[in-house]
Amino acid sequence: MDLFFKTNKALWDQWTHLNLKSPMYDMETWKTGRNSLDAISLNALQGEIDGRKILHLMCHFGQDTLSMARMGATVTGIDISSEAIKTARTLAEDIGLADRAEFIETNIYDLPDHLDETFDLVYTSFGVLAWLSDLQEWAKIINRYLRPGGTFFIAEFHPFLYAFDFDQKQLDFEYFGDGVPIRQVEKGNYSQRENEKEFEFYFWIHSLSQTLRPLLDQGFQLIDFNEYNFSPYNCFPNMEEREVGKYVFQAPGKIQHIPHVFSLKMKK
Repeated sequence: MDLFFKTNKALWDQWTHLNLKSPMYDMETWKTGRNSLDAISLNALQGEIDGRKILHLMCHFGQDTLSMARMGATVTGIDISSEAIKTARTLAEDIGLADRAEFIETNIYDLPDHLDETFDLVYTSFGVLAWLSDLQEWAKIINRYLRPGGTFFIAEFHPFLYAFDFDQKQLDFEYFGDGVPIRQVEKGNYSQRENEKEFEFYFWIHSLSQTLRPLLDQGFQLIDFNEYNFSPYNCFPNMEEREVGKYVFQAPGKIQHIPHVFSLKMKK
């Protein structure tokens, strides 16, 4: 297991620098005040950010974490990438929010070795589950850090979407995960697909039920569940913007609407 996480950590250390230069993250407008949180999260969390204590799991370089701090939250972001966390701390200083934003470099499964608090909201979003080997342990971590009555929210790419080979426009991966990591080598990344450098990484497959069941096993109450036929990000090959800010994978044949994103809101 150490090999998989070590490889992925090295990947995200490199991807941090790619993403900082990418139009997808648009750092210049963000630095001058743009809120980077996606519309799905913003709509679901109305009234649950300002004045709250928030734990952001797998926060990358803290853009969304610091957007929540700008909205009035006290935030803690955690990520496995040392380059991402270093960048997040610098950004917090640069925009004057270091007093309300803490960033911790750690594998999520090792978080109890670094943090001993509880939070009003545990938040995670987009492109996180595929990097996790064990969702039972993931759910236990969420339960460990969520105060009684607190909220857990995830907005994530739908596992059905992940079953596609986006270049070939065909189903190529299993829908149900078996716990075995899949090795992949790709050029560029989701924010800079034209980049010619090759990157190696490992990922895991988790179906919708394999995601929800561990959370229910922790006793969380399901408050809201939604599926969306679009992505707020143009981050896969063969996507088109059918409405402003709504990107759709051009699925094969006559299929018009496939699930792109799901969201879960739960209470402890």
